[in-house]
Amino acid sequence: MSKRSVLISGVGPVSGLGLGLDDTWARLTAGETAVAPVRAFDAGAMGATLAAEVSDTFKIRDFVPKTYRKATKVMARDIELAVAAADLAARDAGLSTCANAAPEDASYASDRIGCHIGAGLIAADLDELTDALSASTHPDGSFDIHRWGREGMNALTPLWLLKYLPNMLACHVTIVHGAHGPSNTITCGEASGGLSIGESLRVIQRGAADLCFCGGASSNVNPMAFLRQVMTGRLYGGTDPEAIRPFDECAAGGVTGEGGGIVALEEEAAFRARGGDPANVYAQVAGFGASQTVHRETRNRTPDPAGRGIVSACRAALREAGLEPDAVDVVVPFGLGHPDWDGPEAAALRTLLGDRLAAVPVVATKALAGNLGAGSGGFDLAVAAQILKAQALPAITHRPTPLDGLGATEAAKLETMLVCATGTGGQNTAMVLRRV
Repeated sequence: MSKRSVLISGVGPVSGLGLGLDDTWARLTAGETAVAPVRAFDAGAMGATLAAEVSDTFKIRDFVPKTYRKATKVMARDIELAVAAADLAARDAGLSTCANAAPEDASYASDRIGCHIGAGLIAADLDELTDALSASTHPDGSFDIHRWGREGMNALTPLWLLKYLPNMLACHVTIVHGAHGPSNTITCGEASGGLSIGESLRVIQRGAADLCFCGGASSNVNPMAFLRQVMTGRLYGGTDPEAIRPFDECAAGGVTGEGGGIVALEEEAAFRARGGDPANVYAQVAGFGASQTVHRETRNRTPDPAGRGIVSACRAALREAGLEPDAVDVVVPFGLGHPDWDGPEAAALRTLLGDRLAAVPVVATKALAGNLGAGSGGFDLAVAAQILKAQALPAITHRPTPLDGLGATEAAKLETMLVCATGTGGQNTAMVLRRV
């Protein structure tokens, strides 16, 4: 039996660059960065002061039906970003779901809609915890676990925990859009979004769903999450946004951000049957691969210097697509902006593409949008899909002295994209997109 063809019919990128594709693409093509001093809190004493924050104009109430607005009270920032991204993807794809239509008018039956979303470690709101902890201390300020049980926990709202469970991103998206098909949450660091997209691809290929919402979202711009990122040693400690330089000889560290991307994947025949316009399709997901890094010296915290795990994932994706590495026209890599990560990834691309690497543009979105954590894979896939649809590249900036073998800023053709991700802990993903 032939494998079902899977299309990207809608994208919903959310980041400091904008809400939705139009603003995101406009700023990417202009080379405008979202990296700036942290606004959400005073980061002056944390060892890093820059981040890529979503605009203050973002309001989750604008992205849910009026009947669901009460539920936004139990949405942490990560959940809000995922719900907004899914809404944007559904609108972009021209989908009718229970969010905007009666059941009989929906594009798909509920049991044919799946949802797989990558999530990070959601940080609790410090103000909420402070109220609870202040009721759990002795007069001298020391913490009392017994008072926490008797009095402190009563300062938290009854549904407090529901704001911070990683699976709540997918939970709210499935409720809003009536997705009763296969659903899952993946928490594997920056690889989460790519792995979730891969799972949606497999679910549609095996016939368990016709439409899936997939990708990821995350917010590291709050004191607890931001400090965790600082402690990884991967963040740039200076104050110049132009110093975020993925794949550059002078790369000194990355920058964290918030946002992500949800994409709508549809089986091709089902897409046509619902009346979808082929001209609106972004790309076909032609192949997916995943692997595990083995780098004992750092306990897999960073990729091995040769990037062997990254190569393995890329080759698996190309095999499924029935393509050789020579077919790759553009790469959207992980591109963190730290030598311990960029070096192995560049080595992997040299192994994969050989001398051709010098002629293949490598578009690293984190230079402008920051590291979106679990949301990185979905955001990068949305950008890659738009490159194929628009037949244009965004600006490749912040790379004045590219690593050996890199440097192309134009492509001879835009037919096949390779999208990669590498997460803390060693999980790697790769996807091949083909122009439709």
